[in-house]
Amino acid sequence: MEWQKKFITQIQSKYSMFIRSFSCCDLCENTTNEHALLCDFCFNNLPLFKQNIIGGDLLNWPQVHNALPNIHFDALFCLSPYIAPFTQWMPQFKYHGKFELATLFSELLVKQWSCSNDNSPPDLVLSVPLHINKWQIRGYNQAHLIAKNFANSLQINYQNTALIRKVNSQSQVGHSGKERRKNLKDMFALHEPLRSKTKHIILIDDVVTTGSTASEISHLLKKNGVEKVTLVAVCLTLPKAKI
Repeated sequence: MEWQKKFITQIQSKYSMFIRSFSCCDLCENTTNEHALLCDFCFNNLPLFKQNIIGGDLLNWPQVHNALPNIHFDALFCLSPYIAPFTQWMPQFKYHGKFELATLFSELLVKQWSCSNDNSPPDLVLSVPLHINKWQIRGYNQAHLIAKNFANSLQINYQNTALIRKVNSQSQVGHSGKERRKNLKDMFALHEPLRSKTKHIILIDDVVTTGSTASEISHLLKKNGVEKVTLVAVCLTLPKAKI
């Protein structure tokens, strides 16, 4: 009945308000306000790249550009170096299903992207795919969760089934850039045609280390008529040299 639906809605609303009133910051355990996981102090003190200095593209930073040889993507946009608290959050998100981090990461990416990119919006958003076997075991693709929220917020088309990973490869952790490029060659394929007139694509990933995965995908996309690929990720593993 109608009154029962209204009653249930009211109860759910009051319960949500009750839970929010006891929300604690994930880092300092103070009460949170606007951001579900962080208090304002911790949110404002995250170690984010200064996008205004690098023009919204980390490839403008010579040390980063030199550390990513033989890449096929044209621009690199990341939130932060892969340091705390992201080194704490990323494993929780990637392996332990802390899905609320997808909202935080996409919110931060949208905010930083909107402040540092004045060009016309890209035509399409894609995400780095998992092999179907790994997706079934893990239950989700972390890059997809970020990309979906990012595209929705910026009102850019997201084609989540365009790319597939053909081979269930071993983990790339610990491999050099040269080894990764060799292991990833011909690893990806287009599962369906890209939307018509797609020239500029945003490719979403979680962490960039050598750029090999995104570069292999970018090479594939450019063979299929794409002119520009911008790699957007939460974190970048910085070169070991002193910065």
